[in-house]
Amino acid sequence: MHLLFARRAAPGAGVGAAGGHRDRGGRGVGPARAGKISAVRVVVLADTHAPRRWRVCPPRVAEHLRNADLILHAGDVCTAPVLVELAEYAPVVAVLGNNDGPDVAAWGAGPTAELDLDGLSVAMVHDSGPAAGRLTRMRRTFPGADLVVFGHSHIPLDESAGGLRIFNPGSPTDRRRQPHGTLGLLRIDSGHLTQASIVPVT
Repeated sequence: MHLLFARRAAPGAGVGAAGGHRDRGGRGVGPARAGKISAVRVVVLADTHAPRRWRVCPPRVAEHLRNADLILHAGDVCTAPVLVELAEYAPVVAVLGNNDGPDVAAWGAGPTAELDLDGLSVAMVHDSGPAAGRLTRMRRTFPGADLVVFGHSHIPLDESAGGLRIFNPGSPTDRRRQPHGTLGLLRIDSGHLTQASIVPVT
């Protein structure tokens, strides 16, 4: 999937009739951002586990979403209305988690996603497997990726080796044994990942 977050978007490119971006199935994925973009600001979520853990968007999560050009959700959304809610802030790309049902798939989430974000190759999957050998396994699974985003463990992680960066934002709503609920913030500028941070929201 190529999302048109180039530094200058072509007039009308990637924008639906209602002013939203379209995914591969032609469905809207949120409001478009027009004109020149100095950098692509991405909010990364995973494991929101609605409705048990996410009834409405938590205020501290919403603070970050208001500044997003794109939202990535790395699975275990659990109910499609969460994705609809997120799309009110920015275009959304999501993958299926092990707790996601047919409604999330019908919304447009697939098992994996691969995107070109202003020249940066980004892949996404819910479960990256065991910690041992994870970087090698993700390189083999997504040979062209610069960055792989994943979830499932609820454990924040930002790790790099051999030209590949892997990034798990943790969960904003189900921290399990972590000290805080968290989300991820990425900033992409001309094909370079210039910022990657994991921030507490609880």
